[in-house]
Amino acid sequence: MIESPRGLVPGADLAGWITGLFTGADMLDSLDVTQFERLIDSSNATPDDWQAIVDDLWAHRDAADAFVVLSGTDTMAFTSAALSYALTAFGKPVVVTGSQQPLTVVGSDAGPNVNGALRAATSGRAPGVSLFFGHRLLAGARATKMSSWSYAGFDSPNVPPLAITGAPWSWNPPLEQGCGWPDPQPYARHDVAVAALCPGVTTARLRALLTPLPEAVILRAYGAGDAPSDEPGLSDLLAEVAGHGVTIVVASQCPQANVVLDRYETGAVLARAGAIGAGDMTLEATYAKLVFLLSQGLQGAELADRMVHNIAGEITSGGCD
Repeated sequence: MIESPRGLVPGADLAGWITGLFTGADMLDSLDVTQFERLIDSSNATPDDWQAIVDDLWAHRDAADAFVVLSGTDTMAFTSAALSYALTAFGKPVVVTGSQQPLTVVGSDAGPNVNGALRAATSGRAPGVSLFFGHRLLAGARATKMSSWSYAGFDSPNVPPLAITGAPWSWNPPLEQGCGWPDPQPYARHDVAVAALCPGVTTARLRALLTPLPEAVILRAYGAGDAPSDEPGLSDLLAEVAGHGVTIVVASQCPQANVVLDRYETGAVLARAGAIGAGDMTLEATYAKLVFLLSQGLQGAELADRMVHNIAGEITSGGCD
């Protein structure tokens, strides 16, 4: 990002900055930088942009041993989850990173994050897709943005980090990689609605939010997946939506959570209406997974079934069958 009369906008000389960052370092001779012709603020990212990154990585796969993807932070966790699903057969490490402060700002975290991402990518210990930020390496499908300002702005609340920087780095045991997805179809835009429950929300409001019917719904419930079961008509509405073949996935509003719909009566009412739980997936991983599976042509019961299977390490257990 660079300053403009309209605020911060894309436009920094990334290649020149990276050359300056590593001038005099042995690594400079082994770095190649590619840049999209049109840079965007990550708030404008869509699944089409996820696919553009996937395509670019595959186009350069044989030219490098490891890859670092530089991204804006606002939707970086969505991007890292999306790449995780699409690149299970890629076979080379991909580390996503960015910064809270633009690289031109004195004291920016851009330099340390790029250095850390390169260290992780070339370590031989970071398979698949991961995200480096604020001295921690996180599993790509487990990361979520926790702060809009902290230099430790990302976390993986339901699993430990893959590594923490230091002298030397401290590595945790690797997480389960998941079952993979060979030869995935490209990402495309799909109509996935995200609705959050709040005290006093009415069935009429939720019906309005779900009209016309989307392809899938993420219902952000309380705690372990609880909803206001006393709200008249709520369960009937969800059963009606599910009856039209719309997959309803219940996620938690808590960053650290494991959705178990039969734990409380207020969650069981959602299961009886046909909803499924997101387990311990982050919102970003849940959303990107729905878009990924819809892009593979899955719908209805098959889509719901695959949502609880572990593709890229995004969910604990879940199996492959």
